[in-house]
Amino acid sequence: MTYEEVQKFLGETSDGLPGDIFKSLNGGIILAPETKLHPQSIGNDLVINGEYHFEPYGLGRYIVLYYGSLIRSFGRMPMERQKLKIKEVLYHELTHHLEHMAGDKTLEKKDAADLNAYKQKRTGRDE
Repeated sequence: MTYEEVQKFLGETSDGLPGDIFKSLNGGIILAPETKLHPQSIGNDLVINGEYHFEPYGLGRYIVLYYGSLIRSFGRMPMERQKLKIKEVLYHELTHHLEHMAGDKTLEKKDAADLNAYKQKRTGRDE
């Protein structure tokens, strides 16, 4: 998918969701062009596809999806599969937003456990 196709798909997907999901997401959803490596990546094999941000004294609440990371992760898949995976990333970040608003850290804890499992698999030890 091209950058423009992903941008259009994200807009269409977002438009189909209830407006309450976007409450206080004042910075919206941003599609950044770059590939973003995870800072704890081992061998540059772990990218960040999306991030939820909360900056109380800056831009507020917003989501960034990284086009380069999405294409690196899903670009070789058939188009419909790419769309499904990109939608999953968007929903994941929206879940972070909703949980943050509710003071819940369930998904944050799952992400940390997934990162630990990745590191254990790559290094053979717990961190």
